[in-house]
Amino acid sequence: MTEIDIMADRGDWMQTYTGRAFYPMAPYVDDIDPVDIAHALSLICRYGGHVSRFYSVAEHCVLLSQAVAPEHALWALLHDATEAYVGDMVRPLKSAMPAYREAEDRLMKVICDRFGLGHTCPAEVKEADTRILRDERDALMVSAPLPWMSIERLPALGVDIRCWAPAEAERRYLDRLAELLPVGVGEPVRVGVGD
Repeated sequence: MTEIDIMADRGDWMQTYTGRAFYPMAPYVDDIDPVDIAHALSLICRYGGHVSRFYSVAEHCVLLSQAVAPEHALWALLHDATEAYVGDMVRPLKSAMPAYREAEDRLMKVICDRFGLGHTCPAEVKEADTRILRDERDALMVSAPLPWMSIERLPALGVDIRCWAPAEAERRYLDRLAELLPVGVGEPVRVGVGD
C-alpha cells in the first residue's frame, strides 16, 4: 500500500497552522501539535461571535485551567482542544448533531493520548466549564431574553474575563501548557522538509 493509498483511507484532510495535513475523521496522535491548538483556539471566538468583544476559546481554556484543582488543570486547558481542528459549535446545535459529537469524541481521545490524559473528563472540569458560562454571559452579553436553564442555579466561577488579543491568548495558552506538562510530553511534533 502506498502513502497515497494510506492517506486516501483517512478521508479528507485540512491544513493546519504549522503546515501539516490533518485528517479530522481519522486523527493520529502524532498529528496533534500544541502550536496548532494554541494558534487556532486563539482565533476562535466563543458563542459563535455573539459577544460584545472578541473572546477566544484559548482564553476560556486558560481561565478554566487556573480555576480547577491542579490535578485537573491540564484536562481543563485541553477540554476544548478539538475545536482547533473541528471548529466551535454552539451547544444547542452540537446537541442535535450526533455525527459531529462522535467525531469530536474520537478526536478528544487522540488528544488525551497525545498529552497523557485519561479519556474521561473530570467532573470538576465539567462543572467549572458550566459555571464559567455565568462569568462569560455577565461580562460579554446583553441581558438574556430567557433564562439559561443550565446555569441559573449555579454560582459563577469567579474568573476575570479580559478579552485578550489573539497573540496574547496564544502565548498564554502555550505558557500554561508548558507549566502543566511534564518535560518532553506534548512537545510540538516537527514535520516538513528534512524530517
